[in-house]
Amino acid sequence: MKFSKTMMAVMGALALTVVGCKYDDAADDDALNDSSKGVKGQALETESGPAYDESGTPATELPFDKDPNYARCTDVEFEPVYFSFDASNLASTELAKIEAVAQHLKENADRVVIVEGNCDERGSNEYNLELGSLRAISIRDYLATLGIDGNRIQTKSYGEEKPAVQGAGEEAWARNRRGEFAIYKHK
Repeated sequence: MKFSKTMMAVMGALALTVVGCKYDDAADDDALNDSSKGVKGQALETESGPAYDESGTPATELPFDKDPNYARCTDVEFEPVYFSFDASNLASTELAKIEAVAQHLKENADRVVIVEGNCDERGSNEYNLELGSLRAISIRDYLATLGIDGNRIQTKSYGEEKPAVQGAGEEAWARNRRGEFAIYKHK
């Protein structure tokens, strides 16, 4: 089967996108488990040259929660987005929650969001960190389709480390499989 040059270019771009989607490193959920790195592709500069993160790669941006130019907003809170077991796809019943966040961001141009992915306690820590990341990315991607600039959205995975409720059983697990929104304002 012959492929056109256009088809080969599309497949190559898709391959690069898939390879470039892994943002999280389970080593440090605060410093490395956010996907803000690589958004703008420019290394932060220090007096001695480009800044580097703990893994030795050039740091491209500070997470909003670590950036002194941003402060956490306490005047607004959004409902968590819930996920099915072992899933990162968005249920149609959850979309209005994300749309409310998008509307808030459209009305407040000085605000940004960190989407936090969470899981229930089942599965390994590494697996849950990856699944939490995929959940946060699903929400981020939907925000982008609603017109929110990608530079205003960061993701972070907490895996199973920040349960909303304690306990075992489907009732507790269902509440812990979620994406949450942390809104920050530029100072």
